[in-house]
Amino acid sequence: MNTGPELSVDWLAWAELGQDRLYELLRFRQAVFVVEQASPYADLDGRDARAQHLLVRRGDALVGYLRLIEPDPLVRIGRVAVAAEERGRGLARAMMDAALQRAREVYPHRDVALSAQTHLQPFYESLGFVATSVPYDDCGVPHVDMIGPPREV
Repeated sequence: MNTGPELSVDWLAWAELGQDRLYELLRFRQAVFVVEQASPYADLDGRDARAQHLLVRRGDALVGYLRLIEPDPLVRIGRVAVAAEERGRGLARAMMDAALQRAREVYPHRDVALSAQTHLQPFYESLGFVATSVPYDDCGVPHVDMIGPPREV
């Protein structure tokens, strides 16, 4: 990930998070998905322990996050979030590129899937994902299931 001199990037497994980082990332996800998007969804879904967590910081502030969930049977990318003040600078694209690269390295023979908010479908399509469902409501926010990009064989 080309982060520039101001950003730091860490991939952490569940056991490496520790209570302070776990609290920070849960608070970050809550601020974006529950408060900002006014969507009271069940964030604690039991998948965090089976995920690798990408944390992006500018100085001490967490400004980007996503998780890469181990295959069951698909590798899933989820909880992609960028702080409001960082949006529009390419951070989400860089995070997704890093997640796809990590998925190819760790799970080379598995397809990658995600559930996208429908207004972000064109963004994910630009990364090679294709829709596999019709739009559906997920706690008041329209979503669509997507898969791809095609894995390297």
